[in-house]
Amino acid sequence: MSAVLKPQPAILEINGIETFYAETQALFGVSLSIAPGEVVSLLGPNGAGKTTTLRSILGLTPPKRGSVRFDGVDITQVPTHRIAGMGIGWVPDDRRIFPTLTVARNLAIARKKTRFRAWSEKECFEIFSAMEYLMGRECENLSGGEMQMVAISRALIGSPGLVLFDEPSQGLAPKVVQDVMATVMRLKREGVAVLLVEQNVESALAVSDRAYVMHQGRIVHEGSAAALRGDAALQRKLLGV
Repeated sequence: MSAVLKPQPAILEINGIETFYAETQALFGVSLSIAPGEVVSLLGPNGAGKTTTLRSILGLTPPKRGSVRFDGVDITQVPTHRIAGMGIGWVPDDRRIFPTLTVARNLAIARKKTRFRAWSEKECFEIFSAMEYLMGRECENLSGGEMQMVAISRALIGSPGLVLFDEPSQGLAPKVVQDVMATVMRLKREGVAVLLVEQNVESALAVSDRAYVMHQGRIVHEGSAAALRGDAALQRKLLGV
């Protein structure tokens, strides 16, 4: 008789968070979870609350109510720099790399020790072959695709147990989008959890295990990514695609 595999405990647990910008409420009772090595998509139209959810996890816009737990620790009101030091990597939609510093310096600044395994520059070169030849170049002279390579590599160099991707395929050539999604799959194989915010629904669902859909600051759907990918009527209903 084969052994029954027990589900892994969640590395990220968000429970009923409510987040505000000044007096304006942006999130209403948002709850989600991610297990180690799981890829979860967070989908929805612009303004649905996806990026605010990422900001709430990172402590950039802390929730007023509810809780965020990472790796068994309540991080709801923990400062952002401490959250990053615990092993949460972030690939923001605007990349936020230092433009006047070289690629090598941007990566060096990001390096830190967490309880999760360290990624080397060589491993980043294996994912993005062009990176090796960009190390001495100042980031302000890079293309959008090259900047995204740096932003993702910077997140990996920080030894993450969870990586938050915010619109990683935005404005990129199809080949670079393929490399980004291949990176997501490699993280999954390495046991790193991924929360993927993405407007390219097909690409996101193709690499995800589960999907949540947001609308007006609320989770309105949770389920298998494969099931949502295969149900065109449900996609139209939830996402208008």
